[in-house]
Amino acid sequence: MVKIDEALDIIYSAVPQKNTHIIPIEDSIGSITAREYRASFDLPRFDNSAMDGYAVKLGDASKEVRVKDITYAGDIAKESFSQGEAIKIMTGAPTPKGCEAIVPIEDVKVTENGIVLPDTIKPNSMVRFRGEDIKKGKVFLKANTKITGYTLSLLASQGITHIEVYQKPKVIIFSTGEELKAHYERIEPHQLYNSNAPMFYARAKELGCDVSYISTSKDSIEDLKIMIKNAMSADLILTSGGVSVGDKDFTIEAFRELGMEVLFSKVNIKPGKPTTFGKIEDSFVVNLPGNPLASMVNFEMFVKPIILKMSGNSKFYHPIVITKIREDYKFKSGKYTVILGEWDGKSFLPIQNQKPGMVSPLQKADGMIAITPHVTTLNKGDLIKMIPIKINLESDKKEDIYSSKSTTK
Repeated sequence: MVKIDEALDIIYSAVPQKNTHIIPIEDSIGSITAREYRASFDLPRFDNSAMDGYAVKLGDASKEVRVKDITYAGDIAKESFSQGEAIKIMTGAPTPKGCEAIVPIEDVKVTENGIVLPDTIKPNSMVRFRGEDIKKGKVFLKANTKITGYTLSLLASQGITHIEVYQKPKVIIFSTGEELKAHYERIEPHQLYNSNAPMFYARAKELGCDVSYISTSKDSIEDLKIMIKNAMSADLILTSGGVSVGDKDFTIEAFRELGMEVLFSKVNIKPGKPTTFGKIEDSFVVNLPGNPLASMVNFEMFVKPIILKMSGNSKFYHPIVITKIREDYKFKSGKYTVILGEWDGKSFLPIQNQKPGMVSPLQKADGMIAITPHVTTLNKGDLIKMIPIKINLESDKKEDIYSSKSTTK
């Protein structure tokens, strides 16, 4: 049996990144870049106006000048102009040669002969210079970066239509237990709906995987072997149930008989001790417990970093949020314990009554904390390290949104 951190170290060292492929940028949301991208040209590509206004000379401050011409966005830059002249210019339009500043329309007085400029004009005011955003040849997108909608803005600004990314991990899920039925089937009083498979399916999708579910296996080694063989095209096989010491818990035995190399079996964690991690041919395998809360905790603790690393994400370690316990919390000592809780951006509140077989705490959990065996009490206000799950930063209370010196101390 291994500790939580030992299990994570085994995962970090054993799991490789997927191969790469090239896809249209519109299809790349959530993928991880496989290489860096350098700018092929400056952005902006030319000096241009930041506002609707007038291109002027500094020496004409407080004077009346003649409006020589007008330039719109998309026009070719006008020829140079002289002292005593101005060129009307729209936002985004290229600045004319010799432009020393842009004066906004609202800062001038229109006359019969032209415009009167303000008394003070700052050099280069309201001018956006070529390359001030992105310089040609500079890296504007690093390798191992997760692509978002805002990344597409960067790529499109450089005329990039396709991008090289890591392939999405292929995950295949199956459950064990003849008492389980799919949520769309009718069940008898002695049966249960399979809540784990839809949960894992959706969570793996959220993490950017291609996911398949191949039903529930009967509680026999022969049926389990058939399911395993059908799943061996996956990068990651994920199962729940059949990993404890019951009379029908054959999952790990079936995998072993088909040649699975066990990288760790059983973790010193509460809940979820039976969790097993291994590899069969080219597929990694995680056998999770059947109890919903226990399987969810171990998915977040162990499966999530597996998926992130396979995806090419360099940020596959668990992020930590330093926060406070909202209320006193007591629990049994002696084991490495993971506690689910709600987080409001200020403090962590452990969810009451969270037992391994429960489902209701899963939706409430914004994060989790891992406690060492010697700790028995967390007192209100104690600093803790929270691992985020689905941090909910919505608020039911209206608050001042502005930062000041007093709020940043």
